[in-house]
Amino acid sequence: MRIRRIVTTREGGVSKPPFDSFNLGDHVGDDPAAVAANRRRLAAELGLSQHDLAWMEQVHGRTATIVDGTEQAPAEATDALVTDRPGIALVALVADCVPVLLGDPVAGVVAAVHAGRVGARVGVVPSAIEAMRSVGAEPHRMEALLGPAVCGACYEVPQEMVDDVEAHLPGSACRSRSGTPALDLRAGLWRQLADLGVGRIGVDPRCTVEDPTLFSHRRQQPTGRLAAITWLEE
Repeated sequence: MRIRRIVTTREGGVSKPPFDSFNLGDHVGDDPAAVAANRRRLAAELGLSQHDLAWMEQVHGRTATIVDGTEQAPAEATDALVTDRPGIALVALVADCVPVLLGDPVAGVVAAVHAGRVGARVGVVPSAIEAMRSVGAEPHRMEALLGPAVCGACYEVPQEMVDDVEAHLPGSACRSRSGTPALDLRAGLWRQLADLGVGRIGVDPRCTVEDPTLFSHRRQQPTGRLAAITWLEE
């Protein structure tokens, strides 16, 4: 079973500023017609139909939902999608949060996870892995990609927040570029994945705040959302 992974940028769509131009989020104030056109293009570029794209109503929680392609609407109140059905493309939308794409090529199971500060803190990634295990995946066979997100040098937060997240997601605490308390969620999630026994872990080092080709909520508000997508090919 082949696992495909794609991360979009903000280029190549039809949305007008400040959502220019390939915004895929339908909850950020963009013209719904533009978002729909961008989503149609996304499906076409992936060689899939629009019905093959699985979306979720992201709420910064830890719920993981297993989907099979028969769903008629985005999965409600969930931050991780899991499937063992080839051709179902799971989509996580982000603009500073960490998208985590997981896959077990032997079992034929994939997951797309939206891991923001709150979701990462409360354990959305372990929830996704447990859901994957329920349909036959095993951590030691899994491959993980931590996608573009705000880096630790740019994610300045109060010390109390650093202490709280570090207590729940060890390895996240760091210092910003100016030496103030900060969070590196990808570092914390990397450590968590390793502790859970995930066999291979990759990191896309791009910072959404620093890279103008990516959407960043911290850099610009309002703004669009990029997508991290994974699916199985037979």
